[in-house]
Amino acid sequence: MDDRSRGGHGSRIKQALDDAASPANSALAASWRRSMSLHGLDPEDAGGPQTLTETQLHQARQAMEPMTRAAQGVLDRLFLAIGDAGCCVLLTNADGVPVERRGAAADDALFRRWGLWPGAIWSEAVEGTNGIGTALVEHRPLTIHGGQHFHTRNTALSCISHPIHDPRGRLAGLLDVSSCRADATVGMLGLIAAAVADAARAIEAQSFRQAFATARIVLAGDAAERNAAALLAVDRDDLVIGATRAARLALAITDERIAGQLAASEVLSPGSVDADLLEAERGAVRRALALSGGNVSAAARALGISRATLHRKLHRLGLASEPH
Repeated sequence: MDDRSRGGHGSRIKQALDDAASPANSALAASWRRSMSLHGLDPEDAGGPQTLTETQLHQARQAMEPMTRAAQGVLDRLFLAIGDAGCCVLLTNADGVPVERRGAAADDALFRRWGLWPGAIWSEAVEGTNGIGTALVEHRPLTIHGGQHFHTRNTALSCISHPIHDPRGRLAGLLDVSSCRADATVGMLGLIAAAVADAARAIEAQSFRQAFATARIVLAGDAAERNAAALLAVDRDDLVIGATRAARLALAITDERIAGQLAASEVLSPGSVDADLLEAERGAVRRALALSGGNVSAAARALGISRATLHRKLHRLGLASEPH
């Protein structure tokens, strides 16, 4: 019997969870077990998608507004890249509710019937194992394809999701690309997953720059970390005032360290900052020192920073040993 038929899919899940020799310890089976045992769901439940009321959806959209505003251009570009493959693009909140969507008008009725629409609830507690809800529970990028879904009614879907974090590194929601094409291949899904990951990082970076619009934004870490949007926001006193999740993980930055006036020089190596930017900063400090006759306090006032900050800059820029 086809796994997508009513009965076959549910039986396969139950057998996998009952059979000690099955992959019951896998991440997928763990999600199936949560769906059945923790949330009390039935894989054969034929009910339609649960949705928020218009008022609830309005409130969810308001709460996500800064992130949504930052995501607009990225969502448009992602849909242009994958829309012809019969996919829709969803931006959800941390509860698994889509608040923004991109899709072809010709597919709208079909996707709305599947619940791939703003206001639908895709938490694991409601829909069982699925790309959106399970990625949020496990806090990691995830692809759930066909029969990997918990509910039989969702086994025609393929969902590729990537978590998105707010400017303070907290889980804010995720970016999802979903398709109900029966001919979706593993290779095609892999290509889409790479595009979704890039787009999610772009949204995080844009949201971060938007939140710290008046600060200097610095790329932190090596090239791999830069691809993960490891960004710091640094104020005029050379103190870190913000860090993306990638930067926090790479450089062991916490809210407590930021609140304790964390100097950028404590976490950044000279190679983490663009060479032209470093040289421009070095030149500005040298000019201020020259105009002040080498008086560090006067140079700091001219630069609009504290004396302690200037001393940190002198060490970071390799100027501490020069005569002042």
